[in-house]
Amino acid sequence: QVQLVESGGGLVQAGGSLRLSCAASGMIFSIAAMGWYRQAPGKERELIASISNIGLIYYADSVKGRFTISRDNAKNMLYLQMNSLKPEDTAMYYCARRGTTGWAGGYWGQGTQVTVSS
Repeated sequence: QVQLVESGGGLVQAGGSLRLSCAASGMIFSIAAMGWYRQAPGKERELIASISNIGLIYYADSVKGRFTISRDNAKNMLYLQMNSLKPEDTAMYYCARRGTTGWAGGYWGQGTQVTVSS
């Protein structure tokens, strides 16, 4: 079965950096569209970055220029490098695999908490 396990979250001061990792198993990672979502308290879960199987990348405006998504198909790993973090980046971050009909029909990890202090 598909498993996505996130790591790398934590507490960081504003302006700092974190690198999130997602280990994928139970799937052919190289052909999967992958993404990072986040959900802040009281807010809806939002897609902030995605990368297709051929390397097409999307960023939400809120993270563009600060976050970088990447993948290592040889290691079945997805990454999110987060720089210049802001308090409003505080959220639970989730790794996701897009399903055939969209993200909602895909797979999700359990999440890793990122907290940015001011």
